[in-house]
Amino acid sequence: MEQQTKMNYGTALYTIITVFFFWGFVAASNGIFIPFCKTHFNLTQFESQLIDFTFYGGYFIGSLILYFASQASKVDILNKIGYKKGIIFGLILSAAGALLMIPAVGSGSFLFILLAFFVIALGFSLQQTAANPFVVALGNPEGGSHRLNLAGGVNNFGGLMGPVIVSVVLFGTANDAIPKVVEISSINNLYYILAGLFIAVAIFYSISKLPDVTSSETVEASPKPNSSLIVLILGFLMVAAAGPLSNVTGISSSIFVYSSLFIILAALLYVYFTKKDQSELPKWGAMQYPQMILGMLAIFMYVGTEVTIQSNLGALLKEPSFGGLADSAIKPYISLYWGSMMVGRWTGAISAFSLTKTMKNILTVIVPFIAFAVILLVNHATGTDVGNLYVYAVCIAIMIVAFFIGQEKPAKTLAVFGTLGAVAMLIGLFTTGHVAIFAFVSGGLCCSIMWPSIFALSITGLGKYTSQGSAFLIMMILGGSIIPPIQGELADSIGIHSSYIVPVLGFAYLIFFAWKVGIELRKQGIDIEHIEAEGGH
Repeated sequence: MEQQTKMNYGTALYTIITVFFFWGFVAASNGIFIPFCKTHFNLTQFESQLIDFTFYGGYFIGSLILYFASQASKVDILNKIGYKKGIIFGLILSAAGALLMIPAVGSGSFLFILLAFFVIALGFSLQQTAANPFVVALGNPEGGSHRLNLAGGVNNFGGLMGPVIVSVVLFGTANDAIPKVVEISSINNLYYILAGLFIAVAIFYSISKLPDVTSSETVEASPKPNSSLIVLILGFLMVAAAGPLSNVTGISSSIFVYSSLFIILAALLYVYFTKKDQSELPKWGAMQYPQMILGMLAIFMYVGTEVTIQSNLGALLKEPSFGGLADSAIKPYISLYWGSMMVGRWTGAISAFSLTKTMKNILTVIVPFIAFAVILLVNHATGTDVGNLYVYAVCIAIMIVAFFIGQEKPAKTLAVFGTLGAVAMLIGLFTTGHVAIFAFVSGGLCCSIMWPSIFALSITGLGKYTSQGSAFLIMMILGGSIIPPIQGELADSIGIHSSYIVPVLGFAYLIFFAWKVGIELRKQGIDIEHIEAEGGH
């Protein structure tokens, strides 16, 4: 009987991690789809970034709906229906979005395409909220982080494959004797396949005897944060309404776009600086803790920085001083960026296993180059000349040194990688050509280990509010929705190259967070030297 249970858990785990592949695949393929849509629809750089706005906005809105529904009913909605059913509903919703993409592409309406992206992301939001605790629950608690690292590795592999496969679908391989005539309808087959896969996995879940996993945690009623969350929605909507508001008022749309960031920062900083009476602390829930507010801002900045670097990269590579590449030629660099996330996370996953210190050190040096070899192999398989990518090994070597300096301590690791990220962006800003390209792409290496470090530091000391705090942090994936359009708007006014000051500022906040959160935790008597990083995003 025990053997059968283990087999069921194993089957469930390997099936669940397929959705992690989808998340990485679709998110990374946006790096190819964004410049393609910009060319096809003759969009400004800001307008092209609305793809990320709707995609990551779907995550944000989906998380908010679940949170407010649970607060209103005082019941964890997802827990009540079960994580398994939650994933099935999420897959069906994403399949509907993928099928919606077909008429959207046929209509030639960019707004219709954005709606389809939003529906896919809503499904992803539900899947992600259910899949992470499901993976942790499938087996002994001690192995939860191992299973999340395995799932994260699959997510990263999806991120590597997304740009490559989408580029081949749109443009053909580099070996094609006659280049494919690019039609936007070329994307239809991809979304038919994606919809089919979503539905197939949903059917498999529904007919399989998978364990019925739920959580025993209660919903903590905390009304005080609700007003701040509503203000976050206002900030989110400000980007969508920038064009119409500009037409009505005559005020530049950039004012409304930039104000979205101001509104979001103001909402969180207000909570941070508000003096809270001891008697009212329970009403604030997780937001009574300063590390949570700082962490929400950190996740916002981290996700926004991670996404905006690659989302604007396609436009940068079209500049003459950066190679003047066509849409069909940017694939290896987008793939390398998301592959860099895989390099860092595979390396970070080593510490999750029970190995001797010597073996960990050896693998910390070897694993990143194995991951790099996988990136080169995947690109080479589609006919791409990867010869000019070899020099990127220097960036990987620097990352390995950073891992040893970080010593598996979240605050120290975050400070080291944040500093490297800021320096890399500055090198990119003050140079051109391959030096700048690889400097910007290396941002993927710097971002790769940030999610688990920020998450661990933010939820430490929250006690019974840990689950609520986790929900707040996931909401702040909102950064991927807001920051890319802000960089796009800036690019339209000062140029795409100069607009990369945006990720510099993002990394700067993350350095500040690594320092400030340590101070806040020490005030609470928490030793930050013994905090372990959580599973990665």
